Amino acid sequence: MNQQVHGRELVYLDNAATSQKPQQVLDAIVEAYTTWNSNIHRGVHHLSQVATLHHEEARKAVAAFIGARSSDEIIFTKGTTDSLNALAFSFGEAFIHEGDEIIVSGLEHHSNIVPWQMLCERKKAVLKPIPLKDDLSLNIEAFKSLLNERTKLVSVAHVSNVLGTIQPIEEIIRLAHEKGIPVCIDGAQSVPHMRVDVQALDCDFLAFSGHKLYGPTGIGVLYGKREWLDKLPPHEGGGEMINHVRWSGTTYNELPYKFEAGTPNFVGSYALQKAMEYMQSIGWEAIEVHEKELTTYCEQQLSAIEGIRIYAANQPKAGVISFNLYNGEDLIHPFDTGTLLDQQGVAVRTGHHCAEPLIDAIGVPGTVRVSFGLYNDKNDVDAFIAALQRAQNILM
Repeated sequence: MNQQVHGRELVYLDNAATSQKPQQVLDAIVEAYTTWNSNIHRGVHHLSQVATLHHEEARKAVAAFIGARSSDEIIFTKGTTDSLNALAFSFGEAFIHEGDEIIVSGLEHHSNIVPWQMLCERKKAVLKPIPLKDDLSLNIEAFKSLLNERTKLVSVAHVSNVLGTIQPIEEIIRLAHEKGIPVCIDGAQSVPHMRVDVQALDCDFLAFSGHKLYGPTGIGVLYGKREWLDKLPPHEGGGEMINHVRWSGTTYNELPYKFEAGTPNFVGSYALQKAMEYMQSIGWEAIEVHEKELTTYCEQQLSAIEGIRIYAANQPKAGVISFNLYNGEDLIHPFDTGTLLDQQGVAVRTGHHCAEPLIDAIGVPGTVRVSFGLYNDKNDVDAFIAALQRAQNILM
């Protein structure tokens, strides 16, 4: 992306918020709207048939991308937030009763907190967070103690959107399954950076967004094991999700359509497929090696700067680093740091990152977050470090 910001060449380090799009994705959007734009599943004419074919091929591509057994287990949504809200409502209607418990972690994005809070308020259930250790890692021993006969679901982020730390998701799933408890993974920050195989993990649900993995906005995925999806009621009503509608009542469509009311984002699904093909052309090993090298290099460079405090330093991360700048013991507000970086053409994220409970646990008003994508390189890190040092000189 050749672009200047404030007269400087842009260094884009806000990939955890959203990624920039490869040409294949942009071309796919134009192609869809200019050559076969038509509502799907409802028409016998040519354009509708072509659009339907592309949408369902995209569903198969997503299933293959995450290792699902069947494309029937892939539900298209608006994004991770929409996926988690849909699951919270449907799962709650089917399985949550007064006094039941749901477990999340102390690292969660609001999207994996608030829908469960709303469910617990509605059903008089209890939401319990897995506490954190002093190093901001999950306290797995405490997690074990939280699991009991009242626990109905565990929902955790695979990768923290604030810290970038990779959670021991395999162990979490194993411990929950030993007690017959299903597990949902918030994969918003893991699916773009590492191979996530739902069958290998044996997770029951997985939510992620297209726009974070080089696809368009407005498209996301909720994966669910068929044996669970068959038991869940739909969370929205309208067209497409029905089988028959009578005044006496409605019968619902088969999977996955009973969870997809209304006209789906068939342009978004097609473009998402192209984004996944782009990533697969690079290869997971190359992606993980590249981003690990960048993250390690950046953390090393940051550590060499006096007054920098990195959160969850030296822990395995997936392309995200959070830090703050201090003048002695005095915190320099992350907004000030981020503003001075922006004036030098460096785009980072500042604030609580929609994870206020975690930020409260750290004890700061927010952090500065850098996050990497496939197109970043060490030159971007060097430009960021130089800009940060100039900002530090001004602020201190």
